[in-house]
Amino acid sequence: MLHQHDEKHPEAHANGEDHRYTSGGEGLDGDALASLRAEVAAWRAGPVADSEKKMPPREARFTTWSGMDVPDVVTPAEKSIPYQKDLGLPGEYPFTRGVQPTMYRSRLWTMRMFAGFGTPEQTNARFKYLLAEGQTGLSTAFDFPTLMGYDSDSARSLGEVGMCGVAVDTLRDMEVLFDGIPLDKVTTSMTINGPAVVLLCFYIALADKRGISRKLIGGTVQNDCLKEFIAQHAWLVPPRPAMRIVTDMIEYCSVEVPRWNSVSISGYHIREAGSTAAQELAFTIADGLAYVESCVSRGLDVDSFAPRLSFFFDVHNDFFEEIAKFRAARRMWARFLKERYGAKKAESMKLRTHAQTAGVSLTAQQPYNNVARVALQALAAVLGGTQSLHTNSLDETYALPTEESVMIALRTQQIIAHESGVASTIDPLGGSYFVEHMTDKIEAEALDYIKRIDEMGGMVSAIEKGYPQREIAASAYRFQREVDSAERIMVGVNKYTKAASASDKAIPLLRIDEETQKLQCKNLAAVKASRSADAVRSALSAVREAARGKDNVMPAIIGASSAYCTEQEICDVLRDVLGTYSDPAEF
Repeated sequence: MLHQHDEKHPEAHANGEDHRYTSGGEGLDGDALASLRAEVAAWRAGPVADSEKKMPPREARFTTWSGMDVPDVVTPAEKSIPYQKDLGLPGEYPFTRGVQPTMYRSRLWTMRMFAGFGTPEQTNARFKYLLAEGQTGLSTAFDFPTLMGYDSDSARSLGEVGMCGVAVDTLRDMEVLFDGIPLDKVTTSMTINGPAVVLLCFYIALADKRGISRKLIGGTVQNDCLKEFIAQHAWLVPPRPAMRIVTDMIEYCSVEVPRWNSVSISGYHIREAGSTAAQELAFTIADGLAYVESCVSRGLDVDSFAPRLSFFFDVHNDFFEEIAKFRAARRMWARFLKERYGAKKAESMKLRTHAQTAGVSLTAQQPYNNVARVALQALAAVLGGTQSLHTNSLDETYALPTEESVMIALRTQQIIAHESGVASTIDPLGGSYFVEHMTDKIEAEALDYIKRIDEMGGMVSAIEKGYPQREIAASAYRFQREVDSAERIMVGVNKYTKAASASDKAIPLLRIDEETQKLQCKNLAAVKASRSADAVRSALSAVREAARGKDNVMPAIIGASSAYCTEQEICDVLRDVLGTYSDPAEF
């Protein structure tokens, strides 16, 4: 449990001051600060007041996109910066200024465009297209049946196969999906949660079949069961059994697949569900702490697995709020890992993150405006110090992106990387009075949420009580009322609108052929006909025994994958043994 004002705990640092190291290295002593405060007060009472009589403020209250108050100006009179304690140097604890000593001067962030639709053959072609155009890592989107643990021939999959991602039913689909792609050279991210254990085992089985050492394959599986219960609702089993499976995966990968990030602790979907920036930060960090707690409780040394925990954050519209969020996240995570869990390795304390521009900010109205939104959000992610970035395409409010729109999104990243100059220096906004003020403010608000979650017994208990779900629902409601009343301006939606006309050019859309389901089911039937029925029965029996007992489930599921058991066959065993879950829908 954390306690405020206790110097052994992270929140003690949120608003602390250390006058040995004042802002900007100016070394202002008490008299100088008093003089500056008087000067600022006189400025507000004089020039500012006079100016506002002639030109009243545009708004009665200036706030961030999340509703946080924004000051008119920040000076050393309001914000002292204890540099060594709260900022430090890049690559050094508490990592506020970045997790690597040289950041983008040595290596640019990974440009990882989300891709997946239709059949494995179609998505494989998109993968190769993106790699040829300069993408540096793969990111796989699965269709909804796959996300929920159902095969393409299930009655529950009707009309959904291949529509919002690629359909993957067996190891055979994984073989096609990554045909011609060197698994030991290209890192792969897989966006899947409830059935993540099955898809990761498919991938490991594929490497085994190709003769590639498990120690050489690298990537990330999202695998964040807790944010599913909070926000996205694509779960497989109830929260506590889900935590057991995630812990099995972290434990197994730390030894057998050491280059793999076995969980990507995801704030993205929490933000997309309507949270504020501080809620996104708080609930994501609290989820991460729950995974660490689970692993430590099993007896794992924190330094054996923490270096391979990764994060995934949203990048929303408010430029400085988002930059501050990334900086606060690194500092908070470092302090929690060091002070609460006793991590010794610097790598264990580094919050490494993927970022994605805000899908919820894209508008169907005037969709080309989305190009500007995405560019600003991507720039905020880079200035915030992300390790990996996905930029959304302008047409994603309508459909999965076309090749043309995804090219614009990728080129946006490349222009930022090579033409803007922002990658030439490390944390260029570090030390800005306003940015440091916002970093401290968002950190303090997030720590307040975490304190409440701790008092509830941790994040799993908080989820079972419906706490984060209610907080997000209230935030989403507040924001929508602001948009509806035009208190919050969205360009092209509630201001600067235009009536649609026949001359308006419709944007091209990617359309998925409904024949995809027939083709996928035909291929699945062929796999089922060619496999060994005895091997399937034996493999599924091993999965059942592992799930019933305390053994790690990963070896058994890898065995079932190699026997060409389907995703649903494996998931049905897990559902049968570990139970199912319904959202209490408490608001």
